[in-house]
Amino acid sequence: MSNTSKRRSGSADAASIANADPYSHEATAAAVARLAATIEAQARTIGRYQTALARSRDTFERAAAAARLGLWECDLTTETLQWSPGTYDMFDIPREQPLRRRQTLIRYPDESLKTLESVRSRAIAERSGFDLDTAIVTPSGGKRWIRITATVDCAGSRPVRLFGLKQDITAETERWQRAHYFAEFDELTGLANRRQLKARLAAACDQQDGAGGALLLLDLDGFKNVNDAVGHAVGDECLKEAARRLLRACDAGDLVARLGGDEFAVVLPAGPDSHATLLARKIIATMTPPIQSGAHCVRVGVSIGIASLAGCLPHEALKRADLAMYAAKAAGRNTFRRFCPTRMRV
Repeated sequence: MSNTSKRRSGSADAASIANADPYSHEATAAAVARLAATIEAQARTIGRYQTALARSRDTFERAAAAARLGLWECDLTTETLQWSPGTYDMFDIPREQPLRRRQTLIRYPDESLKTLESVRSRAIAERSGFDLDTAIVTPSGGKRWIRITATVDCAGSRPVRLFGLKQDITAETERWQRAHYFAEFDELTGLANRRQLKARLAAACDQQDGAGGALLLLDLDGFKNVNDAVGHAVGDECLKEAARRLLRACDAGDLVARLGGDEFAVVLPAGPDSHATLLARKIIATMTPPIQSGAHCVRVGVSIGIASLAGCLPHEALKRADLAMYAAKAAGRNTFRRFCPTRMRV
């Protein structure tokens, strides 16, 4: 075939394709193939997004669990709740259980519930939000502390839902409570410590009516022999029992403190001088019976110094009571003495 003939034949084929029916079998198949390829590409993209979303959700859930966080949402019309797994776990409720708000309110103690309802109502009325640290009680009876953050969502001007975070802060709260406790109380006996004693003395000495109460300083007689003879474990039990006996001897308004070692103190509120004398005698009698600790039976006495708080500063009261206590020891121990300015020098 000549070149001219070939060119005529090629032009005829091109014209034939150009004039082909767009709805022919071949054209439809090609369109379907292109569509299938597009769908497959989109499916792969969606799959990647789903994988990334699942990974992000898993990362969030792990981070939320580590931080003891949970998401929550409350529909204000139906009072239905939407909780994340972490929130269910916080309340010890089976996950995914459908919930209405009233079902969860029984988990709040009365005072906590009263506070929650108050701040919640205010936030809804003001279209704002709130932060609240509160207690809950789980179905098993365990007490937890949670931190609630909430935001009010509105449709126009109408509040439609509350949402936010709940965080389990039990460990944080218990650490704070322990730190606060040990800042104010003696770890071994549970009595007030020196810090509380100084604060009470300062308050009593600041009274303007001159009737500032009294301070009793107490030192256990023979306690060193207990530690040396039977050991510090028995000595600790002896101190705890002495603290219990002191509390039984004193009134509710008296401050009973351990200053350290085997030294204790009692601050009495304003009252007649005879009150301190009667209490000193009562304490000596209370300490007289033997103390049983396991197989060991030990005895201790107590020497007591008494100082009036009227008209003196806290450090002066401590010094006066200390001098009186050593006077009691010099008098034979297991007795008491009052500070006397004419016979004892500060």
